[in-house]
Formats: sequence, C-alpha cells, structure tokens
Amino acid sequence: MLTQPPHSDPALRGRITAAVLLCVLLWPLLLASEFKPWQLFDTQSLAATAHFVGSFFPPAHSADFLWLLLRATWQTIAIATAGLSLALLAAIPLTLLASDALSISLLESGRMRFSARLLRQLTRWLLIVLRSVPELVWALLLVRIVGLGATAGVLAIALTYSGMLGKVYAEILATADAHAAQSLLKNGASRLVAFVYGTLPNAAAELISYTAFRWECALRGSVVMGFVGAGGIGQSMDEAMKMLAGDEVSSMLLVLIGLVAGADKLSSELRKRFS
Repeated sequence: MLTQPPHSDPALRGRITAAVLLCVLLWPLLLASEFKPWQLFDTQSLAATAHFVGSFFPPAHSADFLWLLLRATWQTIAIATAGLSLALLAAIPLTLLASDALSISLLESGRMRFSARLLRQLTRWLLIVLRSVPELVWALLLVRIVGLGATAGVLAIALTYSGMLGKVYAEILATADAHAAQSLLKNGASRLVAFVYGTLPNAAAELISYTAFRWECALRGSVVMGFVGAGGIGQSMDEAMKMLAGDEVSSMLLVLIGLVAGADKLSSELRKRFS
C-alpha cells in the first residue's frame, strides 16, 4: 500500500501546475506589451534618474509658490468633489432602474415584465458605455468642447464615475437583504420608499465605503486630467515638469500623498460610524 511522505504537501502538484500555466500565459502578454524592465538599470537611465530625483530636494517652499499650490490643491478637491456629486445624481436613479431587487412585477408574479426587463437592460448598457470610456479620454474630448479649465475635469469625472457607481451600487443592492424592501413593496410602497427604508439601511456601510473610495480615486483622476488642461494640481505639475522644476514637483507630490491619506482616513471613519 502506497503512503505519502510524512511532510508532503498534497496541494503541491496543483500549485506548481498553476504557476507553470500562469507563466505560459503571462510570457506572451509581456512580449506584446514590450515590457523591458532592464532598461531602468541602463547607465544613461540611472544617471538621468539620479539627476531628476536630486532636483526634488529640498521641496519648493517659497510663499508665492505655496499660495499657488494651495489654490491648485483646493481646485483639485473641488473638481473631484463636484464631479463625484454629479456622478451620484446620475448613478442613484440609474441604480434604481438597473436593480432587479426593486422590480414590482417580479415580486408580484415571479416574472419580470418584458418592458421592465428591456428598460433594465438598456440602463445596464448605458452604465457600460459610461464607465468604458476613461475619464482622461472624456477630459480630452471635453477640453475641445468647453475649453481648458476645471469644467472639463468635473464633467469627465461625472460621466465615468456615474457608470462605475451605478454598476457597483446595483451589485451591492443585489446582495443585500431584500426582505424589508419586498415587504414595503407588497404593502403598496413606491420603489423609492422601499429603497430608502428597506434596502438602504442594510447596504449603507458598503455604499458609503465604496463612495469614499471613489472620491479618493476622483482626487487622483483629477490630477491626471490636469495634464490635458483640466485644471488643478495636475496642470500645475505639468507646467513644473516642462520647466524641469523638480522642487515644485516634489512639493506637489507631497500634497497629493497628504490628500490621499486624508481621504483614506475619512473612509475609515465613515466605515466605523455606519458599520
């Protein structure tokens, strides 16, 4: 009778097989992306990196620059917050339309009407379209329509994030306890009342946590869009990099780290309060 060695791992063969398959799949992807990390260690690259990073110290801290940085930081926060607020205004009704949990016909007959099913499918396609186009691409298009400035950044975040929020909100509501909402719908309550008093209390913690995370992402996204003229720290950083002002770039990076850390702290506090 064959016995296994005393210290053998019964899952070892499976892990090795999975690792080999992963490498086989990953290798052609690396080739297609022209991934060449060894270029980072080229002598010329190392010299350029050392010179660029060396210009970061000390960070710029003159009174005039700090005032400009404060204004750019405030504009970045404003762009992210305004964009996310507009995204919420669009995402909430889209979520209600896309979610099967609040279907009255499904609740009454066990089968959703064709018109309701079609409306939900069209809403889901709209959410796919909105989130498929990155906010940077929206910003590039909107800059050519409304011109340079924060308006393009706000609208770009609103368009992309409404699709993201609507999709994830619908998934969160689908996994929440639907008993309370169904009871309200059976007793004649509207979808909005069933959502506010039945579904929302059970899913509030997840919804708030995800929304706070998306606000953090919006902060980073507004910085990236600044490089195409959408305002905020990103636009100031683009100008500083073009002038090879590494000390100014360093100060802006420190501010960005502080903003993300603050957003993370806010998200943690909100999760604790609503959990």
